[in-house]
Amino acid sequence: MPEPQGPMDDHLLVSSFKNEKLKDAAFTQLVRKYQERLYWHIRRMVVEHEDANDILQNVFIKVWKNLGEFREESNLYTWLYRIGTNEALTWIDQQKRRSSVSISGNEDMFAERLTSQKDFDPSKIEWKLQQAIHTLPDKQKLVFNLRYYDEMPYEEMAGVLGTSVGALKASYHHAVKKVEAFITGN
Repeated sequence: MPEPQGPMDDHLLVSSFKNEKLKDAAFTQLVRKYQERLYWHIRRMVVEHEDANDILQNVFIKVWKNLGEFREESNLYTWLYRIGTNEALTWIDQQKRRSSVSISGNEDMFAERLTSQKDFDPSKIEWKLQQAIHTLPDKQKLVFNLRYYDEMPYEEMAGVLGTSVGALKASYHHAVKKVEAFITGN
């Protein structure tokens, strides 16, 4: 079988990965295809570049170990986002335990990380938006990021987060209201 040329669709990536001769090339293409989107999804959750990179490496290690058993019952994209989300949430939980910060204090920790970024400018709307997002509870923050930044349909989000479309819509609605209130000062 010849080595894959050019970009592959997800089904072909998974099939090629299961072939020992094509495994490395298929995985390289998978990383190229999804690395940036997954990085930004994770980065919005954990704030700092170094942490996002470390988590992303863990995501791709898990993908490498488990892609051979991927049954394609969901989209590859959904499966990757689920792994990325779980890895980021695990990292956040570890940070909470390490710092002995209560759940309500967690927002303060991430707000502090955000405001300590070298290019932070509180007068810019994009920084206000980030500050607002980091005041949200973890689930609302995750739903807001997936919908607002990744423009992920609710049906796909339901697959990533394992919850109902209705619950996701409600969570997003509440998150938007809280973000608006934060930005407008109401």
